[in-house]
Amino acid sequence: MRGFPEDFATASKQSAHDERRALAIAATAHALHDGYTDLIYIMLPLWQAEFALSYAALGVLRGAFVGAMASLQIPAGFAAERFGAAAVLGLGTALAGLGYCLAGLSGGFVTLLAALCVSGLGASAQHPVASALVARAFAGPRSLEMLGTYNFSGDIGKMTVPAALSLMLLVLPWRPALSILGALGLVLALAILMLTPRYDAAAPAVAAAQREPPAASRAPRAFLLLLAIGVIDSATRMGFLLFLPFVLTQKGASVPTIGLAMTLIFAGGATGKLACAFIGARIGATATVWLTEGLTALGIMLLFPLPLQGVLVLLPLVGAALNGTSSVLYGSVPELVTAERRTRALGVFYTGTIGSGALAPMLFGLAGDALGVRSALALVAVLVLLTVPLAALLRFERARRQAA
Repeated sequence: MRGFPEDFATASKQSAHDERRALAIAATAHALHDGYTDLIYIMLPLWQAEFALSYAALGVLRGAFVGAMASLQIPAGFAAERFGAAAVLGLGTALAGLGYCLAGLSGGFVTLLAALCVSGLGASAQHPVASALVARAFAGPRSLEMLGTYNFSGDIGKMTVPAALSLMLLVLPWRPALSILGALGLVLALAILMLTPRYDAAAPAVAAAQREPPAASRAPRAFLLLLAIGVIDSATRMGFLLFLPFVLTQKGASVPTIGLAMTLIFAGGATGKLACAFIGARIGATATVWLTEGLTALGIMLLFPLPLQGVLVLLPLVGAALNGTSSVLYGSVPELVTAERRTRALGVFYTGTIGSGALAPMLFGLAGDALGVRSALALVAVLVLLTVPLAALLRFERARRQAA
């Protein structure tokens, strides 16, 4: 027994080391994959000029990547349960990078479309597998906080990867620039395979009693309520971003001013994702949803009477509330399912939220055509508030299950 304290200290150090590695791998993968998703926006004008594409064809390119990414979220979760997070996340990252390498070699619309489908299929593994890896590495309130950190890393990638491409395009043609960024995915895939901690049911990094949610909290109905909140949150976020440039235009904003406004929204959103994870760990998921969604609805309605300068001041706060909810929602999934089902549950959750975010612009666009921009944006604010009673039902359901 004399050696037990030393053994315990060694195990604790190893556990902390695995936690840091799990978070670093998941966050880096999230940053690169989200960067891959958003750098398409920079490439669309170049592809239009290179291949003489219509706007409809450009929409197909963007939709193909997102559709491919959404399609395999759930299968990726099942695959990770069977083959391990490192293998699936590494393979997905390699495919995402390979797709951009192929895009750099594409000679026309069809080959470019195929390359983006390959990249999108690879990107489908990241969200369910990397978030489940973080949930596996951390327990209790720390899980919610670290999932928020993981969520925040995606916004870092959305800013840095497209920015890196923009700088590269100053000195390189777009084909080698895309190939270099694609090769980065291949390098990261190798690092994922080598460095990702291997967790299994017999030897988790944190004691199973800490990790496993109590039986009363394994609530399918609660998970469905959480998913419904996530679907509405994602859809209304996309609706808001669809109409915001037009509201700003009506207030006299120039194109550079609209660009500044979107930057303010995204910067506030990145901050909100990180902050709300820590807020949620302290006041609870339900209270945080009430706070963020209430502020979102209020912020949207304040856009109408405020002058342009006032809107610009308000937008970072709206962005923080608009995006902060997602950290709390994603971070709450591990509390509602058993450890062995977390990856597939996260796959279902991401499929629902990404799918609703893809469909929402089309549906809100129809509403905008029928009602006008201001009325359609007011409708977005009303729909945001639907999450408030759903969050109350979620709290009731969790309390009922815990009391059972």
